[in-house]
Amino acid sequence: MGSMFRSEEVALVQLLLPTASAYTCVSQLGELGLVEFRDLNASVSAFQRRFVVDVRRCEELEKTFTFLREEVERAGLTLPPPEGTLPAPPPRDLLRIQEETDRLAQELRDVRGNQQALRAQLHQLQLHSAVLGQSHGPPMAAAHSEGPSSERTPLLPAPRGPHADLKVNFVAGAVEPYKAAALERLLWRACRGFLIASFRETEGQLEDPVTGEPATWMTFVISYWGEQIGQKIRKITDCFHCHVFPYLEQEEARLGTLQQLQQQSQELQEVLGETERFLSQVLGRARQLLPPGQTQIRKMKAVYLALNQCSVSTTHKCLIAEVWCATRALPTLQQALQDGSSEAGVSAVAHRIPCRDMPPTLIRTNRFTASFQGIVDAYGVGRYREVNPAPYTIVTFPFLFAVMFGDVGHGLLMFLFALAMVLTENRPAVKAARNEIWQTFFGGRYLLLLMGLFSVYTGFIYNECFSRATTIFPSGWSVAAMANQSGWSDKYLSQHPMLTLNPNITGVFLGPYPFGIDPIWSLATNHLSFLNSFKMKMSVILGVTHMAFGVFLSVFNHVHFGQTHRLLLETLPELIFLLGLFGYLVFLIVYKWLQVWADRPSLAPSILIHFINMFLFSQSPTNRILFHGQEVVQYALVVLALATVPVLLLGTPLYLLRKHRRRNPQRRPAGRQAGAVDATCFQGEASDKLLASHDAATSENSWSHDEEKAGSPADEEEAEFVPSEIFMHQAIHTIEFCLGCISNTASYLRLWALSLAHAQLSEVLWAMVMRVGLGMGREMGVAAVVLVPVFAAFAVMTVAILLVMEGLSAFLHALRLHWVEFQNKFYSGTGYKLSPFTFTVDDE
Repeated sequence: MGSMFRSEEVALVQLLLPTASAYTCVSQLGELGLVEFRDLNASVSAFQRRFVVDVRRCEELEKTFTFLREEVERAGLTLPPPEGTLPAPPPRDLLRIQEETDRLAQELRDVRGNQQALRAQLHQLQLHSAVLGQSHGPPMAAAHSEGPSSERTPLLPAPRGPHADLKVNFVAGAVEPYKAAALERLLWRACRGFLIASFRETEGQLEDPVTGEPATWMTFVISYWGEQIGQKIRKITDCFHCHVFPYLEQEEARLGTLQQLQQQSQELQEVLGETERFLSQVLGRARQLLPPGQTQIRKMKAVYLALNQCSVSTTHKCLIAEVWCATRALPTLQQALQDGSSEAGVSAVAHRIPCRDMPPTLIRTNRFTASFQGIVDAYGVGRYREVNPAPYTIVTFPFLFAVMFGDVGHGLLMFLFALAMVLTENRPAVKAARNEIWQTFFGGRYLLLLMGLFSVYTGFIYNECFSRATTIFPSGWSVAAMANQSGWSDKYLSQHPMLTLNPNITGVFLGPYPFGIDPIWSLATNHLSFLNSFKMKMSVILGVTHMAFGVFLSVFNHVHFGQTHRLLLETLPELIFLLGLFGYLVFLIVYKWLQVWADRPSLAPSILIHFINMFLFSQSPTNRILFHGQEVVQYALVVLALATVPVLLLGTPLYLLRKHRRRNPQRRPAGRQAGAVDATCFQGEASDKLLASHDAATSENSWSHDEEKAGSPADEEEAEFVPSEIFMHQAIHTIEFCLGCISNTASYLRLWALSLAHAQLSEVLWAMVMRVGLGMGREMGVAAVVLVPVFAAFAVMTVAILLVMEGLSAFLHALRLHWVEFQNKFYSGTGYKLSPFTFTVDDE
């Protein structure tokens, strides 16, 4: 947990890897996940790097593995997880793995192709059998029947003359059901009715050869005369992609053909069964090959990509790499390099080199701290060795959320929901869930746990449980004592529905409630006014305390980076300005709370008027002072706060200017003052600026171990010191801080507003749902029946509105208070994370 308060020390290490053992060494580093490689070939395109051929082989293998995985998933099989930790295979095994995988993929393609061909052939036989088996009957049978009945006499006489030798021809086949109606209409219109068509739906469903899903088909038999009509019919059926089959006129021939088709179908099904059994064996081999093969090829590709970031020595005997590594992990790094290069006979070498860039930020987290660190990193990753706000956010974020969400019932529901996720976090089914909303909640389960727990705590302080007050301890107010000593009669009680409790009468006020707000306030008509005053002042106290703590944390940054002058010229004036004005406001609030005004409520002074008069250097004769000498104290604090503004504005720039002149006296010619404009030496000043910018660029890329401690500001001051920029930056900082103290203090009033809104929304929901339901149950005498749907509606609306919507609103406001009002006092967030080269896939 030591690294939680400040990022770990990171060093830039140069690795000299022998060519023979470079692959093994990088593979060892990938298993450990200690270092982040720097790209030493940034100017070289990806197609011109040393190991581009190997990377392409790995990519081709990944494509083959993707094909195999799709085929396995298509068969409904699941891939088992890889057993144990598989190392990256040696480079000599790449060709063997590629040959085995390609052979298996080709075999699978052949078997799958044979299966598809057999299925298509079987499907054709089944369709042909269905066409012949359907009872369409010969359409022209009635024309050749004999008998005296007029019903069997053909409507048209038999053709005579030159067309007497024409016979009836048939076109039979099958078509999808959704095409049947359009096909029938088009045939009738194109052939002008010179045909007889019969459409029947198949009795059973046939398996589709491509998708494997059962489908229904429409069989048809079309009879026609003439070759031209037949050509039209064939063209139309081809356009509709119909399956057309031979259709014999004699029924005995059709039955013989049907028997042959059924026999062929049985034989084909046996062949298809053997093919599918062999396909299952091939898929089984692919299922066993995929988990280890995918893991190994992914590791091999990662190793080659890392090696592509290394440069080659002039002798081509070793690879040179530069990595960022935590200082405490350097012994482990050296041991890994020795283990990886032990077989090559030449040991790999690692040694620290001076930093030329700002090192990355490394903060180690666990399951509990990851969500809080994520809140901080969403604002911006901290600079190297900067104070990390995450440890303090673990306490302050749930607490500020709970101030706006204070309710025992709502907090308990949130706590139980988060507790259920925490207790089941190790179950594979919970981790494997792919729902994005669930993953968001599951990732912040510990944050939700503390938010719910703190909400229960503040709910007890507010004495609210689903907007209802609870009487845990006896009330500090006695109605009986008021009634006995005030002489309330029945007539007085009937005329005054609202009664007033006077704390000045002996025995009426017995003392403060042991914990939280007295439950009798929930019955008072001035309940809302009392809570408004209490929560507004509480918000100001919490806000000033939170901001002052943020300013105090900047002390650790200045001390660590060696900027001791900022303690006196920035931090101290900021604390005096903040505490002298708004800290004094907190003092007035607490002091007034400690005074007893019950015997003289009309004489209680207004803190707001006092605070306004403090800035106007005036006094109000109707507003009493709180303590003797208050006006002198207020005037002194305002003058002291105003006096800190010039110090905050000019202190640091003047100090840096004086320091720069002392270190670089030879660069400033005699008689030339900073910022003076002299036309005769304009050309010389331009040349000095050009040299200064060149020196600044050179020094900006220089970061030694001493500069890490100082955060490199001293180096920037020496090499790139531009007084106008320093003064401008400090002016912006001063204006932002001074105005921010006012706006940020007002911003913390959102604690009061959100808390009040949550309480009132809970009250409205209770009054409009549960109270109505309880009243209906009492009148109708069916309380058990009525309360079931009423309570269901109350529960759904409580979860949807108060827990989800109000919880999200309070979360966003607490997030803003931390990002804008708290972290900007000491946290810059301009760094970048250390992204170690690792094979491990994080499940969280």
